[in-house]
Amino acid sequence: MEGIYTSFFTDIVVIFLLSVFLLLALYRIRIPSVVGFLLTGIIVGPSGFGLIHNMDSIEFFAEFGVIFLLFTIGLEFSITHILRSRQFVLVGGAVQVFSTILLTSAFMKIAGWDMAHAIFAGMLVSLSSTAIVMKVLADRQEVSSPHGQAALGILIFQDLIVIPMMMVTPILAGNTTDSPSVVKLILGGILIIVVVYLSSRYVIPYLLHYAARLRNREMFLFIVIGTCLLIAYLTSAIGLSMALGAFLAGLIISESEYSMHAMYNMIPFRDIFSAFFFISIGMIFDLSYLVAHPIEVAGLVIIIIVLKYGTGTLAAILSGLPARSSVLTGLSLCQIGEFSFILATTGSTLGILASDQFQLFLDVSVVTMGLAPLLISLSTQVSPHLSAPLMRFVPDHIFPPDMSPIKEMKDHIIIVGFGLNGKNVAKSAKAAGVPYQIIEMNPDTVRKMRKRGESILYGDAAQPDVLIRAGIEHARILVVVVNDPFATQQTVRIARETNPGVYIIARTRFVGEVATLVDLGADDVIPEEFETSIEIFTRILNKYLIPEDEIARLIREIRAGGYQMLRSISTTPATFDDLRDLVPDIDMRSIRILETSPWTGKNLAESQLRSRFHVSVVAIRRGNRMIINPGGDETIQGSDILMIIGRPDDIGTAFHQVGDGISDPVHDKSA
Repeated sequence: MEGIYTSFFTDIVVIFLLSVFLLLALYRIRIPSVVGFLLTGIIVGPSGFGLIHNMDSIEFFAEFGVIFLLFTIGLEFSITHILRSRQFVLVGGAVQVFSTILLTSAFMKIAGWDMAHAIFAGMLVSLSSTAIVMKVLADRQEVSSPHGQAALGILIFQDLIVIPMMMVTPILAGNTTDSPSVVKLILGGILIIVVVYLSSRYVIPYLLHYAARLRNREMFLFIVIGTCLLIAYLTSAIGLSMALGAFLAGLIISESEYSMHAMYNMIPFRDIFSAFFFISIGMIFDLSYLVAHPIEVAGLVIIIIVLKYGTGTLAAILSGLPARSSVLTGLSLCQIGEFSFILATTGSTLGILASDQFQLFLDVSVVTMGLAPLLISLSTQVSPHLSAPLMRFVPDHIFPPDMSPIKEMKDHIIIVGFGLNGKNVAKSAKAAGVPYQIIEMNPDTVRKMRKRGESILYGDAAQPDVLIRAGIEHARILVVVVNDPFATQQTVRIARETNPGVYIIARTRFVGEVATLVDLGADDVIPEEFETSIEIFTRILNKYLIPEDEIARLIREIRAGGYQMLRSISTTPATFDDLRDLVPDIDMRSIRILETSPWTGKNLAESQLRSRFHVSVVAIRRGNRMIINPGGDETIQGSDILMIIGRPDDIGTAFHQVGDGISDPVHDKSA
């Protein structure tokens, strides 16, 4: 027994050391970590150096990886979120899955397969990798972009359609005895619905609230993991997927106010176990089979990528996305997914796939998964070329028939993106009486805002004709506030080429993108990560009573220097003494006036604070009311809190002179 544990521990050490080495090497050439895990599995697996001897334990961890992965997806995307993205889930997902099954089945039928086996092959090819796509898009900060939301919606549909696929597989194999009975599925489904409803409404929120109130981290963590494993076990017990149960468990907790805290606790488990999942996939890759059949594997890889790119792009177009975003969606989905391995294993057990067919599928799948991060990384460069021919059939300025054309404007603002920032810009422009035109890619938002009277245009601003239709040639200002870095760059470039005199303001997420946007023609680039720092920095300086003109000068220097000043601040933090050097020998304190204080009932002039102690009262807080810069006739009342400014020694003297009549706020928590 000890030998087994020693062997298993050795396997874990080998996997971790090799993974760290590969991740460091791939990070330098900007290849996603998923590829590193796949390569780790290939190297340590039977087709590599055969360093792993306990395959069953690795596969056990891999199963947990799928469970925790789907659980965290359920945590991130609540039922409300799924309903809000229903056009991508229902329309896009259905189109992508069923069109892929149809085309693959037709191809396999032509290749000589019977219909049942051809349909099963179509089901395997139709699924994409939620883990890879969401990981890469998250690393590229594109999850909230239009194509990221479309890819997510389609992937959710794929994850859900796995369940009926698992039910159909025994039927396709001609073995109806292994297929769950209709009565069992109905009763099990009702049981799951009841458990999910009761848990999400009554049981889980109460338990999480109790654990949070006790500040018991271990109890909270066990409740979260226990919910995940219990629901996964129940779905498995009635013949459905454990991964589906984990997803439902995530949805249960996502409806509570503790979903973000649960996510924070689960991320380490998800990352570790999902890494084992990808490593296990690499371990089943047969390198010798690839060497023996390179043309066959390469040919199928190309066919699958092209096929899935086409069906993914079509699904996005029919979901309402313009051409370029649809192309990006298609490129994100052109790989085979992790659930296909689960489905293929079931099919191999039931005899649908022969051993050589199963190995061919594994090799082709692993290659597509390995290429997926590279294709997504290249998608922004190739999307303009791939979307150009589609523009003839899917122009980016499509409107529903009942929408009237926009009116011509001059000297107006063009707002690209109607999220929170876009809405705030529009509100400000409306309040100031400045004409504006909105460009938005969400058709539902366009339809809703048009009904409210907003001047809003549906389309992709990264396409010239959309900007021209919005009046870029006569616009005075262009504001770009979209969550797509490449679209922002394209929009800025096209706008500058079309109207050299337009003033362009672009929002980006990272400071590293500022120089690129400036080179493309942006006049002002506002990076979110450092604008937040500037706001915090400003409030700190205000708290220390730095003069407003001094603060404004510092902010101008930060922005004029391309945010380099804040970068240096982040590496060499400013100390309290550095801030005090700007305004030496000054302090501000608050003191509470007690009912028994000799100052109660006197006005500020009678108190002689300035003449006796050389301090000034700059504000008085009276209950919920704040009196700013009070005059000398302002009467001091019991329970008032006086904000006084002066030299530290003078403030200390004031405290000591008054004695017990004033309480020191350092020891007075209510102050």
